[in-house]
Amino acid sequence: MHPATSPTTGASAEPPHGTPVPRRRLLRRLVAAAVAVPLLLGGAVACGSDDEAGSDGKVELSIFWWGGDARNQLTEQALALYTQKNPNVTFKKTWQANQGYFDKLATLTAGGSPPDIFQIDDNYLAEYAARNTTLDLTEAKDNGKLDVSKFPESLWQYGVVDGKLAGLAAGENTQGLVYNKTLLTKNSLPEPTTGQSWEEHIAWAQQVAEKTKVPGTMDPSADYKAFWVWLRQQGKDLYKGNQLGFTAEDVTKWFELWKGARDRGATPTADVIHEGNATDITKQLVVTGKAGTSWVWVNQMPELKKNTNDELGVVAYPGDPSAQWARASMYWSVFRGSKHSDTAVDVLNFLVNDPEAVKILGTDRGLPSNLDLRKAVGDQITDPAMKQSIEVETALAESFGASPQVPIKGHSKVRAELIKAAEEAQYGRLTPAKAAEQFVTAATAAVA
Repeated sequence: MHPATSPTTGASAEPPHGTPVPRRRLLRRLVAAAVAVPLLLGGAVACGSDDEAGSDGKVELSIFWWGGDARNQLTEQALALYTQKNPNVTFKKTWQANQGYFDKLATLTAGGSPPDIFQIDDNYLAEYAARNTTLDLTEAKDNGKLDVSKFPESLWQYGVVDGKLAGLAAGENTQGLVYNKTLLTKNSLPEPTTGQSWEEHIAWAQQVAEKTKVPGTMDPSADYKAFWVWLRQQGKDLYKGNQLGFTAEDVTKWFELWKGARDRGATPTADVIHEGNATDITKQLVVTGKAGTSWVWVNQMPELKKNTNDELGVVAYPGDPSAQWARASMYWSVFRGSKHSDTAVDVLNFLVNDPEAVKILGTDRGLPSNLDLRKAVGDQITDPAMKQSIEVETALAESFGASPQVPIKGHSKVRAELIKAAEEAQYGRLTPAKAAEQFVTAATAAVA
């Protein structure tokens, strides 16, 4: 499941989409899709070519998404509302659980029957956009058919790939440092605050460990979210164009920072850190009592809260909070060869900007992208943890910086290789420098 997925559908610390698709197999299918797309296009595919509606003016759009039962019910309700308001448009709906979603999407695309509208995330958006599978939504944005005027600017920009708007943010999320407020209050310890430096955070975590015997913080050296924010604070980035945006020296500094934290007892031992790296959101160390903090996505607060009786708090990751951005939790994209692209764009606009539709969808795909409607949705939410998530992200939005580029081809492999290399350092099997060298070599190959 994606990081921004609703607690009602389950989540994990970096929720998978299910069984990862072997990259070689996925790329074979996408290459096939790249061949199939021009055949399907058959000429011009400018946004607005609804010239193949039936003689009665009726249009059927195919739409494909992943999610659990709750998401599916909400999405079907929102689509039914669109049909109610636009009787000539109906939907051929397909949804499935996370497992195998992107495998099936690649198969549909390669087989010449891609959906008109599909859900996608930042692990795959750049790959599909690079193969001209996604319609460029820029024209629709510029002419007002796709209204992003109420979006945080960095949110809609996080759907731009090579100058083309490849996906529309279905919701927003950002990184959050969740901490055990009950543990701190019970021991008269200060709470972490947004803006603390990384060194201050580690010193605070050491103080927590010394007083409570609970390591103050999960070690996030294997967590790409934390590494990415830290890089941006150093003037670097995860990616730069089609290459890595960092060097082995940068990674060495990152690994050394957390080796120092482990040596001071501020983090758990390697075996417990591995548990935090490997388990889903319901077993993160902040709720199992094995660490005072966990590094997650802000909207995962409700799911965390379900798994502990303790009160939780959440702040930005350490360092300058402007390194964080309004991140698209997931996107809606339109197939470039859709015969009904203009109607498909209108559906996207409806799902994010229609007050009734947005209230139906709620926070299932992240916080509503439209800030005005986000407030309306927030006002109707009764779950204290979700209210807290909305309040925190709304507050953080005031300090968000520009969005980075969407992750490039090989991103999923880069994430996996970071975990492998960080654990080599965490267990002491490699020095930070050697582990960093291993990671950069593998990551470079992954994006080549």
